[in-house]
Amino acid sequence: MTKEKKMSRIRWWHVMLWASGMAFAPNAYAQLVDEKEPAPAADAPDPESMLKVAPEELSASAADARVELLEQQLAALQTQLDDLKKALPKATPTWKGAPQYDDKAEGWSFKPRGRIQYDAGFVGEPGALATRNLGFNSRVRRLRLGAEGSIPGGFGYKVDVDFANSSVGYGDVFLSYTNKAKSFGVKLGNQETLNGLEQITSSNYVTFTERAAFNDAFINTRRLGASAGYYQGDKLRAEVGLFTAHSIDSSLDNDGWIGAARLVYAPEMAGGRLHFGLNYQHREFQANNAGAASASVGAPSTNQLARYRARPNTQLTDVRFVDTGSFASKGDDVFGVELGGAFKSFYFAAEGQMTQVRAYSAGDIETGLDAFSGGNSAVVPTGDPSFFGGYAEVGYFLTGETRGYKEGAWGRTKVLKPVNKGGSGAFQIAARLDYLDLDTDKLKNGLTNNFATGVTTLAAANSRLGRGGKQTSYLLGLNWYPSDYVRFMLNYGHINVDGGPLAATVKPLSTDPVDERGFGVDLFAVRAQLDF
Repeated sequence: MTKEKKMSRIRWWHVMLWASGMAFAPNAYAQLVDEKEPAPAADAPDPESMLKVAPEELSASAADARVELLEQQLAALQTQLDDLKKALPKATPTWKGAPQYDDKAEGWSFKPRGRIQYDAGFVGEPGALATRNLGFNSRVRRLRLGAEGSIPGGFGYKVDVDFANSSVGYGDVFLSYTNKAKSFGVKLGNQETLNGLEQITSSNYVTFTERAAFNDAFINTRRLGASAGYYQGDKLRAEVGLFTAHSIDSSLDNDGWIGAARLVYAPEMAGGRLHFGLNYQHREFQANNAGAASASVGAPSTNQLARYRARPNTQLTDVRFVDTGSFASKGDDVFGVELGGAFKSFYFAAEGQMTQVRAYSAGDIETGLDAFSGGNSAVVPTGDPSFFGGYAEVGYFLTGETRGYKEGAWGRTKVLKPVNKGGSGAFQIAARLDYLDLDTDKLKNGLTNNFATGVTTLAAANSRLGRGGKQTSYLLGLNWYPSDYVRFMLNYGHINVDGGPLAATVKPLSTDPVDERGFGVDLFAVRAQLDF
């Protein structure tokens, strides 16, 4: 190698070193403003002294040595740049509807979460029924704020607080643990009691503004407790849980409890996924003197007076066309089956639940903690009543999306062409048949029992015949997703009611028995939703 070529090579490395330093310095100083510039190694060469070397001193070996030193210095500079790049993700959040901070090396993460759901619409007034609580209404259905994240060691947390309608309620509030293989997990806190497919699914992802009527009637909701599960990804889930009979409230004296289990098998098939599920709950209602002054939140019984009822597929009214009224009960058992599937843009879902009640009988006497503190007399059925509810739904995404599915429930749908990227968003259409049967002769022929004396009398005729009822709903839905985190919903429903507590008022001139008088109601509901 000639002296000129060696000099050229040295000048080239000088240029490369200078350019790398100039490119690196602004970013390094911007990210590490609080860090001192590291001191050069004791044996590091001085670039300025190298530049002052006279050409006649540059022998071939000296030139090679200086080139090697320049290469080492450039490598050290590259190492510092790589270390800086590794540090950047710790300070820069990713976005999943809200900023999410992750330190994957340590196992920490944090993400704020929330949802806003504003509803408006109306429910028709049937027949001669006149009430201010039907017709047009609007409300904030949910207004939740919270956070979720992970903690080193496989632990995690989720907190949701609901501020809708000037009151404070709670959604998921729990601490969780999952092993490294993600095959086993535990949750402690306020959570769903291993209910069915739609109840487990977040309200952000259900098709219609409200879940199926049986979830409302059978009071499927969150309670305080613990659950454990075995998982094989999204394919298999087997879970068991033990819960109190109430959610987060001020209850202290409460001996009600719930034992629950759920099994889900969801194989991938034919380019899509099927869902098969079974769920079960054994519920023991609280003793009568326990918390007699206030209702046990989320329980179907307050002081062992069970009551099953449902709104007409919307919470824009508090009117219930089907209602068993209160009757004395020790507890119930809930059995459920689940079926679903998603194949490209088409999906379907169906569920059924039966509730078998363990009721008190005529002539029963209860004392001590089981005494009926709110009054000695209560209605008792002529046997153990059972109730049934179910739905069948089909839907299709007109714009090609596939309904999301995750961890045994419906999940977020990824919009293919969101509005913010010049697309039209996602459009979904759906139809549902929803059925709820709260009708039973065991309550129509009900008796009034005095639990202090055991004396039984026949319940009032209007109280007996007006109990229960059947509700069949035909629902249509159109949903528009401008993006993954925004949704607008439109529901129309026609509801047929047979019997129930309002049948005599709606049709006062009918000669049919009260429990055979039928009437229809129409409803419209819209929702604007944002979640993050």
